[in-house]
Amino acid sequence: MSEFPRFHYSPRKQRGGGKVVEQGGQDQRPNPQSWQKRALYRYYQNRPGWVDGTEQFRSLIRAHVPPGGAILEIGAGPSNKTTRFLAEIGEVTGIDLDPAVATNEACAHTHVYDGRAIPVPDSSFDACVSNYVLEHVEEPATLLRECHRVLRPGGVIAFRTPNLWHYVSLIARLTPHSFHERVALRAQNASEDAHDPYPTFHRMNTRRTCTTLLESAGFECVVLTCFEGEPSYGLFSRFAFYPLMLWERILNSTNRLEDLRANIFCVARKLP
Repeated sequence: MSEFPRFHYSPRKQRGGGKVVEQGGQDQRPNPQSWQKRALYRYYQNRPGWVDGTEQFRSLIRAHVPPGGAILEIGAGPSNKTTRFLAEIGEVTGIDLDPAVATNEACAHTHVYDGRAIPVPDSSFDACVSNYVLEHVEEPATLLRECHRVLRPGGVIAFRTPNLWHYVSLIARLTPHSFHERVALRAQNASEDAHDPYPTFHRMNTRRTCTTLLESAGFECVVLTCFEGEPSYGLFSRFAFYPLMLWERILNSTNRLEDLRANIFCVARKLP
């Protein structure tokens, strides 16, 4: 998961005069390939002050992960934009259940994780980071205890994970995995903010459970908030996208509905 799609700009003729506005002029417009990209540009990317979820998550990491620090990425996989972003901040060690993590060239070191013990010494890292991973962890309490062990004093864990009370997570729990996989992959074709369709457990996917599990593992929450972005899972159909866009506007209109927003952003600090 990472950034919004990038558009390529090209000269366009204005109505009536046939004037071509060259690149760098005041009337630059995207030349999208689909209605999905047109909708994302019109209703999100072109909105004043709009920042997508990936950039918000990255800003959170920049604010709490020390430059030049040692970073453990949980669920690094064979290659992803999160690893490349983290490598710009510090030295990244990637762990994953998949042995293909060894091919992730943005990692300085990689290890296969068995789901129990992280194969590194105590107090090795300044930060542990995961992006759309914790929902796939069957035993999050075990993982958090290991993160606490491998973090240095004052180290942080930062993550983004889906909120269980959001409609996407509820649908994922109520429908066959094959259906969720098809919809997720189609959404990813239009928006990279749609996360990967791996099997989910959702055992650390409300703010309350995040707080409980983190505190039990020896952390204190520094940031714990919910974010609602563009309705990427509705991009398979106009009939889904526009009602879900209205729902996004409602959720973002008041903090009273924060616990229904799509994603949980969290930074927690290791206690002594």
